Amino acid sequence: MSRIVYVNGEYVPEEEAKVSVFDRGFLFADGVYEVTSVLGGKLIDFAGHAKRLSRSLAELEMDNPLSEDAWLEVHRELVARNGIDEGLVYLQVTRGAADRDFAYPKDASPTVVLFTQAKPGLADSPAAKVGIKVISIPDIRWGRRDIKTVQLLYPSMGKMAAKKAGADDAWMIEDGAVTEGTSNNAYIVKGRKIITRHLSNDILHGITRAAVLRFAREAQMEVEERAFTIDEAKVADEAFITSASTFVMPVVEIDGTALGDGTPGPVAARLREIYLEESRAVAV
Repeated sequence: MSRIVYVNGEYVPEEEAKVSVFDRGFLFADGVYEVTSVLGGKLIDFAGHAKRLSRSLAELEMDNPLSEDAWLEVHRELVARNGIDEGLVYLQVTRGAADRDFAYPKDASPTVVLFTQAKPGLADSPAAKVGIKVISIPDIRWGRRDIKTVQLLYPSMGKMAAKKAGADDAWMIEDGAVTEGTSNNAYIVKGRKIITRHLSNDILHGITRAAVLRFAREAQMEVEERAFTIDEAKVADEAFITSASTFVMPVVEIDGTALGDGTPGPVAARLREIYLEESRAVAV
């Protein structure tokens, strides 16, 4: 059976889902997106994603086309119609269709698209048991990485560079310091202290990041929000990433250098356990 997707107020089979060739998301990457995880048929951290969506839209001077309650209704409807137990809901809002012009159009209506992806075993990921390997690449993205825009070409190139190097992902480096992964926030652990870059325009304000750091502090773990160098990361006791699709994922190798004994460390493993347990308990 074909997936049902949401396009501008209608639920349609994916084969019938169409947007204009003049859509500014297609022509200018003039749009934002969110990805919300689904576990047990319920949405994880939905309120956080809704809040960040509103912020991203506001930063680009775009109106939010739906209320938070309406967004929640659409998400739940898509999860139900597509029978998603574990997976993702992808949401994208662009400025809409208009004749090609760099200046924002005055009368375009936003284009709203949502679809689901089934990901059986999302919570019980085999990768979480063995950890992932990352390489470092220069961070040459634009300066507003805090806005979750759809301009993801360079992160895609970074993912491919990692795969070609026999790794799983890439950490981006600016002025010697790690900013973030291609689609995730980055962390190291030294002496059981969790270190991750502070919030600014340099990184995405991760929804999973916020939850994980809150849970870490509640569990009496020490957290330090500051920049760290790639050399510092290579001699850390542990490292990990967080995102809506990976939750807490251990990193066991950076640029060919194994961390510790090359296996997931106890801090990352415990944080993943806490995050999944707490998030499931309040999922909607």
